[in-house]
Amino acid sequence: KDFTLSNEKDAHAGGSDENSERGNWSSKGDYLLSMVGYAVGLGNVWRFPYLTYQNGGGAFLIPYTLMLALAGLPLFFMECSLGQFASLGPVSVWRILPLFQGVGVTMVIISTFVTIYYNVIIAYALYYLFASFQKVLPWSECFSWADEFCSKTRLVSDCNATVDGEIIHVNYSFITSHNLTCMNGTMNYKPVQFPSEQYWNKVTLQRSSGLDETGNIVWYLALCLLLSWMIVGAALFKGIKSSGKVVYFTALFPYVILLILLVRGATLEGALDGIEYYIGRQSNITKLMEAEVWKDAATQIFYSLSVAWGGLVALSSYNKFHNNCYSDAILVCVTNCVTSIFAGFAIFSILGHMAFVSKRPVSEVVDSGFDLAFVAYPEALSQLPVSPLWSFLFFFMLLLLGLDSQFATIETLTTTIQDIYPKVMKKLRIPITLGVCILLFFLGLICVTQAGIYWVNLIDHFCAGWGILIAAVLEIIGIVYIYGGNRFIEDIEMMIGKKSFLFWLWWRMCWFFITPVLLMAILVWSLITFSTPTYGSVLYPTWGTAVGWCMIIFCVIWIPIIAIVKIVKAKGNLCQRIVSCCRPAANWGPYLECHRGERYSHIVDPKKEKEHEIPTVSGFVY
Repeated sequence: KDFTLSNEKDAHAGGSDENSERGNWSSKGDYLLSMVGYAVGLGNVWRFPYLTYQNGGGAFLIPYTLMLALAGLPLFFMECSLGQFASLGPVSVWRILPLFQGVGVTMVIISTFVTIYYNVIIAYALYYLFASFQKVLPWSECFSWADEFCSKTRLVSDCNATVDGEIIHVNYSFITSHNLTCMNGTMNYKPVQFPSEQYWNKVTLQRSSGLDETGNIVWYLALCLLLSWMIVGAALFKGIKSSGKVVYFTALFPYVILLILLVRGATLEGALDGIEYYIGRQSNITKLMEAEVWKDAATQIFYSLSVAWGGLVALSSYNKFHNNCYSDAILVCVTNCVTSIFAGFAIFSILGHMAFVSKRPVSEVVDSGFDLAFVAYPEALSQLPVSPLWSFLFFFMLLLLGLDSQFATIETLTTTIQDIYPKVMKKLRIPITLGVCILLFFLGLICVTQAGIYWVNLIDHFCAGWGILIAAVLEIIGIVYIYGGNRFIEDIEMMIGKKSFLFWLWWRMCWFFITPVLLMAILVWSLITFSTPTYGSVLYPTWGTAVGWCMIIFCVIWIPIIAIVKIVKAKGNLCQRIVSCCRPAANWGPYLECHRGERYSHIVDPKKEKEHEIPTVSGFVY
């Protein structure tokens, strides 16, 4: 007898599914590619390579690999196991520990904030993709939109020269008019901007002076945003049954493009300089003595693997109960990290060529984040033969990398709705999915105004930072120290079979001590080193920083609120209430009766839930 609320089926569930109520992945490949697509995102292309060369080149791979083993993988394995064991999303899965259900709510709210601005970045990629369908790339030269500071090469403003035996300091115009030569090392350069930088700010963004100046909605970015949401909605209209097929293209094709870009980049003059700058001709091992390097490695692993966002729990909840989530976690994590390293070679080979052509050091053409994706790399591509082709491939790759991450995030939201209102979701899955996409499109319009980039940066600075760290720390403390780490291991063994003590020794060391200590260290470090957000040289107004704090407070405030409500609704004195809320709910366990065994033979069926008076908070069924 299945642990179900209704006998009706929707597009999410197939006739051959083990779980006829919620549905399962059509195949193992659907799940693995969805997980790879979720974990491998834009950060692998524009953040990891930058951090590598900034932190000692190849030496950075040492702390990066250690942080993968000590922080990333243990959390990844924990979340995959948690979702698969209970077949529930990130909110309902906290039947395991009702007092901490607010952690799941925080994850979903943060994912909602992130999905709003993440699709705006996809809209940027779409705009550049369409702009690439021109014989001459619009950012390849200083066209009519450029100002006097636009230049593809450095312009000398003044220098020292020898005139009649005397050394004088003069303007460069004087040097050229009198056929003189500047003395080596005395040249000062005018502040110039690449055409791609001015195109990004003046044309693509129509960027205003700051957050105070909202300006108008940039209509072509709004249309690109609408198109990106239409693509997401179309891919998810049948839930995992449709998205699981789309990811065979969106998750795999970026690797083909990366390989093409790497081969092309490696054949260019100056490519070796770029690659040497990336991994270092001789890695700077002394960098490992700096705490900042280890913090960067831990942070990159943490965010790159998408732990504590709720998506891993949601995607794993559609696995069959006896799926080997252990090997899946290892495979996805290793794939994610190898992709980051591989992308670095593809990116830096072409940036090295850009430095060679513009006669600048590599350090002056390399940047992180938006500047790498929409300024430095497009500028490098514009200098290649058949540049529209390479530009199309690059932005198509960014589009695909963004989309499959977005699929998983939206699936996290719809999975949460399904767990709370299963009957409604069965009848109205398509309208609800489309409704979520439409709502998020309208919420994202503020990010495609002339001040939109400042909003994107603000949400990223606050919501994608501390909120996730707080949720991760509470998640591992709650499961390991309150629910019980050994108890959780027994749950996992119900799925993947009995394992030896030595097998679990490493995971116990990480879950019980190493991982929570590392996460706490990153959180404390982030708080100590907090600085007000900026975009380039533009400072945010005080009210903008206040809005950022309000967003992060709104995300995490549900943790204490829901904990208090749970305690108030429980029975007994205060101590008894707290203890009762720290115990698993009566209906915690495997979703299907055939998987419960003796350990969970007591589980309460839905029809009997009222008899046990299991409390709910704001409609959240745990």
